[in-house]
Amino acid sequence: MNKTTMIAAMITFALTGGAMAQTNGPANVAETSKGKVLVDAKGMTLYTFDKDADGKSACNGPCVANWPAFTATSIATPVGWSTITRDDGVKQWAYKGKPLYTFAKDEKPSEIKGDGFLNGAWRVATP
Repeated sequence: MNKTTMIAAMITFALTGGAMAQTNGPANVAETSKGKVLVDAKGMTLYTFDKDADGKSACNGPCVANWPAFTATSIATPVGWSTITRDDGVKQWAYKGKPLYTFAKDEKPSEIKGDGFLNGAWRVATP
């Protein structure tokens, strides 16, 4: 690896908040203090909610202000991924049947401030 390539790789690593790898879906994988987690295109950690059931989001109304839905924008659905239609009609990505969310209080890529919130009902989404 030449010096220019190495510097470019180091800058990319620093700007993304750590190691990120592309998955075969709409999210990436990043390393956090809890291990590998799914993250959106901005590197923000994705979460699941234990109260979601049967492919339906239980996080509606005021809940969405703190836990924004990871909205689906493409039609192609990779293996392991699906979309749900929320109560407000918005399409949301789900991984292995679990709808995905970000957490409004995560300020930087790969932060995991929402993990364990609400007596453990919110969990980081893992690949």
